[in-house]
Parts: sequence; structure tokens; C-alpha cells
Amino acid sequence: MKLLRDHVLREFFGPFFSSLFLLLFLFLLGRGLFQMADLVFNKNVDIFLVFRILIVSLPFMLIFIIPISVLAATLVTFGKLSHDNEITALRAGGVSLRRLVAPLVLTVTLLCLVSFILSDKIASVSHYAYRRLLTQIGIENPSAALDEGVFIKKFKNFIIFIYEINGNKLKGIRIYQPQEGKPVRTIIASKGELLSIPEKNVIKLKLIHGTSDEPDPKDPSKLYKLNFKTYDLPLNLAGLKEAAELEKKPKDMSIKELRGEIARLTASGIQGTQTLSAEIHNKIALSLSGLVFLLVGVPLGIMVRRGDRSVSLGISLALMTLYWVLLIGGKAVAQKGLAPPFLCLQFSNFVLAGFGLFFLRKLAQH
Repeated sequence: MKLLRDHVLREFFGPFFSSLFLLLFLFLLGRGLFQMADLVFNKNVDIFLVFRILIVSLPFMLIFIIPISVLAATLVTFGKLSHDNEITALRAGGVSLRRLVAPLVLTVTLLCLVSFILSDKIASVSHYAYRRLLTQIGIENPSAALDEGVFIKKFKNFIIFIYEINGNKLKGIRIYQPQEGKPVRTIIASKGELLSIPEKNVIKLKLIHGTSDEPDPKDPSKLYKLNFKTYDLPLNLAGLKEAAELEKKPKDMSIKELRGEIARLTASGIQGTQTLSAEIHNKIALSLSGLVFLLVGVPLGIMVRRGDRSVSLGISLALMTLYWVLLIGGKAVAQKGLAPPFLCLQFSNFVLAGFGLFFLRKLAQH
């Protein structure tokens, strides 16, 4: 039995780690590896700061990558065992499917425990650190917080649109200042320059060659056009500073912190703690998803040999998509207080685990 256990685990861990590293690479690309390269090479952000951002983003990615890697490895392992007729030979020798799967159930249960610790103790802290590092970049290097061709609303009282950014040099600048009960003030400049003054909590935007709407001294409700060669506009960094020091979001909290926050709000008579409860059960559900994917992956992997490989792959992708849709939908329902968070967040696990156990039983009977 030890020989069988080692063989199954060896077949499993090869594709598991291959999938883990491949998916991690793809997730890094999707999360903005090219954007981070742009921060280093085009916006002169410290490369060590960008590297820290990549590092602290890894635990949060692994929460999703581990269960997907379990499914991929399970499909490959049992697809190969089935293709090589090893499962048929073992069952002919009196080895049941349950005994064949048992070592992986124990192994994946341990992986689920690792995922839970990762989600609860590590990813919550790293996600908060990730947010703070992004804010720090915006404070220390304001041009990195600006994007071309979009309306920027990070600065209090101003909406900024910039056509071209090259370091701290700007071209084609439009600044809008909404004023309650008054016309929107507009400043237009052909070019400009960003000057950061962190100690004063201010960015000075030096505008060159443009026009500005200024209040009419005789009638402040009206504006008149003012042409300028240079115009210094201070932009308050308070919004960014406050963002760096905001209280933690639910994703930034451990289960202990979430429960403490729920108790505090409840004691204060504040309703609407569903979001916090949903986050607790979301952590638990994601941690258990690896075991669910194992239960689904075993029968799917065995059936690869019995049918078209592409059909099996398509079914597995459909089940993964179904899982994430159910999980996201369940979380949304729980946050609105329409059903108990435990039921909403574990529903996806119940559905897929039910499918897996049903097909495993069918296979065991043949």
C-alpha cells in the first residue's frame, strides 16, 4: 500500500507544481506585470518598491491558484492512470477506488489547511500592505498615480484629464472644478509639470500656456476667462494620505478581526454586518475548494480515456466557471442579507462536491 500511495502522490505533485507556477505567472501578468514595468521604466518608481508590491500580492493570488492547481493535477493524474489501464489493473487486484483516492484526500486536506492559514493570517495582511504600497507610490511619485486619457478623481475638488504623460512632464491638460450652485470652473493648459511637496502634503501642478475660469469680482456666481503663461495649482494630497491610513477593508482582516468588528458593531446597535460575515465564510469556502475540486477531478480524469479529451477539458472548465459564478453570486446574496452567509458561500462547494461524489459512486459500482 505504501508503494501505491507513493506512486499516486508522485503522479499528482508533478502536475500540481507545474500548474501552480504556470498559473502564478499568468496571474502576475494579469494583475499588471506590464503596468509595473511601466512604473519602473517610464515613471521612475523605485524598482524595490515595485518588487515589494509583487511580493505582497502573491499570497492573495495563491488562495485562488492552489485549488485550480489541485483540479488540474487531479485531471492529469487520473487521466494518465486511466489511460495506462493502471486503475483497471488495481481494481482487478482488489484495490478499491476509495483506497486509491484516500492518499490524495489526506494530502489535499492538508493543502486546504495551508490555504486557510494563507487566507486568514497571511493574505489579509499582505492585501492591506499591497494597498498601502500603491498609495505610497502615489504620494512619493505623483505622476505614477496619473493615467493618460482618463478622468482622474483622486484629488479633492478636482477632476483632471491629461492627454500625455512623460515622467513629470504633462501635455494637453484639462482640469474641472465642480462648484455647488455655480458653473464648473475649467482650466486648460497646453503643457505642465508636476512638483511634489510631500512634507506639506501638496502636489504643485505648474501649468504653462493656457486659460482659466476665474470668479467675476462683481458677480462671484459668474466666471470669466483668464489667459496665463504659467499658473501654479496646488493639489491636496489629503485624499491619498487618508487612503493610506484608512481602516482595514474586510479583505484586509483576519477572521478574528472580522468577528471582533461584528461584535463591536452589534454592541453599538449598528446593523449591516452581512459584508463582514460574508467575508468570513468566503475565506472558509475558498479554503475548502481544493477538496471539492479533487472530488470533481477524480471522475473527470478517469472519464478522459472513455471520451474525447477536449470534451472532458471543456466540462472541467465549465465546472470551474460554475463554481466561481456560484461563489461570487452567493457572496453578493449574503452581503445583501437575503440568506445566511454560511449557506450562500458554501453553496458552490455543496453543488460541486455533490456532483463529484455522485460520479465517484457511479464509477465505484462498475
